[in-house]
Amino acid sequence: MSFEDLLKELQGQKTMIEDPNHVSFDVLFNDAFMSKHSTSVKSFEEFLEKGNFQVRSQEDVDNIPDELFDRHVARETDFADWKSMFDTATSEYAGNQ
Repeated sequence: MSFEDLLKELQGQKTMIEDPNHVSFDVLFNDAFMSKHSTSVKSFEEFLEKGNFQVRSQEDVDNIPDELFDRHVARETDFADWKSMFDTATSEYAGNQ
C-alpha cells in the first residue's frame, strides 16, 4: 500500500470497490423481502434490532449462535431457520438479476 493510499484510508476518503460476488444483507434482505416474509418487521435492520443482535458485518452474523438465530428467524419470519431464509433471499436475488 502506498503512502497516499494509506493516507486516504486513514482520512476515510478511500472508496471501497464492491466485490461482484458479494451481495450485502441490505440488498438480499431488502424491505420488500422482509415485508413479504414477516408480519412483525419491515426491514432487516429492524429484524436484527428486535433480536438484540449487534451486526455490522458478515462475520458478526456468523458469530451469532445458530440455535439462537434460528429461533429468532422462526419467531419473526415465515422461515424455519436462518439457512432457509438466506437460501430463499439468495435465490430471489439471483432470479432478479
